[in-house]
Amino acid sequence: MKTVLVTGAGRGLGLEFAKQYLEQGNRVIATARDLAKYPALQALAKQFPELLTLHTLNVTDAQSRQQLARDLDGQPIHLLINNAGVSGGWGALGKLDEAAWLQVLHTNAIAPIKMVEVLRANLANAEASTVAILSSKMGSMGDNTSGGSYIYRSSKAALNAAAKSLAIDLAGENIKVAILHPGWVRTDMGGPNGLIDAPVSVSGMRRVIAGLTKDQCGQFFAYDGTVIPW
Repeated sequence: MKTVLVTGAGRGLGLEFAKQYLEQGNRVIATARDLAKYPALQALAKQFPELLTLHTLNVTDAQSRQQLARDLDGQPIHLLINNAGVSGGWGALGKLDEAAWLQVLHTNAIAPIKMVEVLRANLANAEASTVAILSSKMGSMGDNTSGGSYIYRSSKAALNAAAKSLAIDLAGENIKVAILHPGWVRTDMGGPNGLIDAPVSVSGMRRVIAGLTKDQCGQFFAYDGTVIPW
């Protein structure tokens, strides 16, 4: 039995990650900013009372992150899924709100790395662990042929750069890093026109995570295992 921590687990991909890992018999620590707003997560907790624990967490707030670390002091974490993220309105040239841009960068690029900092000891205590970084191919420069979406694209590109460094820095601690593109998923964030649903996306990402080798750490993978250009 392994312990999996999922940020942003109230809905969408985070909720689906929690569900699938629970169904496999793993312990899951699910976090959300306001647990009361997510009845589906509450229902999951009732379905798996011995395996699922819920924690309030604002990934952009240092005190909130530190409180979670205190609550989990000494507990091994085999898999940290940095799922929490925002779109921030994407961002069009001529209509770029600087405050909104900074907020999206904080949530999407900075907070996931800070989560690793506060839970680094927990990951090390698992002896062999993985950090899964949910990015997007919209952060890929090689894939960008349509322009626009300045805010979201730049936040995911920054996340990719930081996650690549993370993969290098943690290699000696037996902590692998997976950088993942979930696909265009039909969720509240992805919208109704997505090409795949959450179960398909998460099942694919779980396969990538499970099969990740040390040599593949720091590479950028889509949910179906294909490599995405930087």
